[in-house]
Amino acid sequence: MARTASAAVPPPPSRAESPVEEADETPYFDSVDDLQQHGINVQDILKLKAAAINTVSGVNMTTRRQMLKIKGMSEAKVEKIKEAAHKINGSSFATGLELQEKRKRVLIISTGSKSVDAILGGGIMSHIFSNGSVFVTTPPSLVYGEYRTGKTQLSHTMSVVAQLPPELGGAAGKVRTFRPDRIKSIADRFGVDGDMALENILYARAFNSEHQMELLNECSQRFAEDKDFRLLVVDSIMALFRVDFSGRGELSERQQKVMLLQMLSKLSKISEEFNASLMLLMNDVAILITNQVQSDPGATMTFVAGGALKPIGGHILSHASATRIFLRKGRAEERVAKLVDSPDKPESEASYKLDDGGWADI
Repeated sequence: MARTASAAVPPPPSRAESPVEEADETPYFDSVDDLQQHGINVQDILKLKAAAINTVSGVNMTTRRQMLKIKGMSEAKVEKIKEAAHKINGSSFATGLELQEKRKRVLIISTGSKSVDAILGGGIMSHIFSNGSVFVTTPPSLVYGEYRTGKTQLSHTMSVVAQLPPELGGAAGKVRTFRPDRIKSIADRFGVDGDMALENILYARAFNSEHQMELLNECSQRFAEDKDFRLLVVDSIMALFRVDFSGRGELSERQQKVMLLQMLSKLSKISEEFNASLMLLMNDVAILITNQVQSDPGATMTFVAGGALKPIGGHILSHASATRIFLRKGRAEERVAKLVDSPDKPESEASYKLDDGGWADI
């Protein structure tokens, strides 16, 4: 199980009560190695892993066309692998009662601010359940805003909170993000040993958009090997794309072609892969991505807060995220989080501040 960080009497984080229930089941998902029991040879399984397909759910999420691009894969092999994956996973349909059971096992990670948690329904979720709908979605949560609004501070705060047990607002797991000096000060706030918190965090710096995609593929592999991860943070999603693809001349290549769409698709697949089974407690992974903003001259005459600012990436990035939160500066040290889009929550705002312990209430 995850190496939970705790002290003798850790102070509870500022958050609404999480509906997550304790469970004794070991986090579980179908590894791609299970295909061997259905007649798939080891060499073909290794080829799938080399293509960043590490789970049986990952096989189902990959099109036949994509699998045929893997070196050494023929149409016959692809069909055999697809059939084996379907036998293991079974039907994709589920009853309302099964979805209700899954709802009890959603991971909710606190932002560190009770007021912000309240408008989010408790915090950042690993699943989103739309009210009045039978659909369960697991896209990432998107936070965007100008500099000094706390995007990276939120990443750091949640990196520590995610290691706490569920009853304290965490997810009892490990994280991928961060900056060591900030982690220790935030860990002190929650009564967590700083070195233990750092031990449970994996960090990698991407140097270009292609490298960022390679790191996501490695994340998928690590999640399949180590079932203790609970939070993946990408800070920020568009920064490297702005450097690699500059100007309107390369806008279409950035938005429509390979990298951005593939990266967003990969993030959604990671979330879905490791949140996959309906009746078993999974290796649930919440995904948080941050984004920068740019000025919109055409919106300067509007009276909406932040109307002159819009997130980079356009509609493609907006459609790829389930929950979108816009951050802006308030008076003095106040910061304001506006819930712009959510499947089951109305638009609303909440105030917070940034201090040595990360995100906190005013």
